[in-house]
Amino acid sequence: MDKDSSGSRNPAGFGLFGSAGPQYSKAELAGVPLTGMSPISPYLNVDPRYLIQDTDEFILPTGANKTRGRFELAFFTIGGCCITGALCGAVNGLRMGLSETRNMAWSKPQNVQILNMVTRQGATWANTLGSVALLYSAFGVIIEKARGAEDDLNTIAAGTMTGVLYKSPGYPSLLGCT
Repeated sequence: MDKDSSGSRNPAGFGLFGSAGPQYSKAELAGVPLTGMSPISPYLNVDPRYLIQDTDEFILPTGANKTRGRFELAFFTIGGCCITGALCGAVNGLRMGLSETRNMAWSKPQNVQILNMVTRQGATWANTLGSVALLYSAFGVIIEKARGAEDDLNTIAAGTMTGVLYKSPGYPSLLGCT
């Protein structure tokens, strides 16, 4: 690029990352003078001082806790485990599909087979992790209601009972599955 005697870029030149045209300050580009103005946002037309929240954003019934109980967290646990299982199963299905179709020429049947493995493994893992999370959450809620206390003993007992039931030899028949 050509440079003039002052060392600045030629306005007619081209710059990949820098501007070759006239230089503007940020205040000129925004069209907002920085001096003598109140702190009102030119884009929202709202004074930002009104957006500061120093109180709670929701109203709780009298006597309610500010934390979620085990029952409310059960929904998050079950949904999170289903999504995690689906993602892990999809990655495992992709790995299995690519390894099983390694010797095939890249074609539509190979793509279909890989997609079938991804969806089958994703659904299987999501179902497995979701059922484990459902058992764990159900045992946790039942134990908490029976004991009347929220502590780590409930978590340990719920995990132990879930593991025992899930790994028991008659687990599918206990739930009515065949």
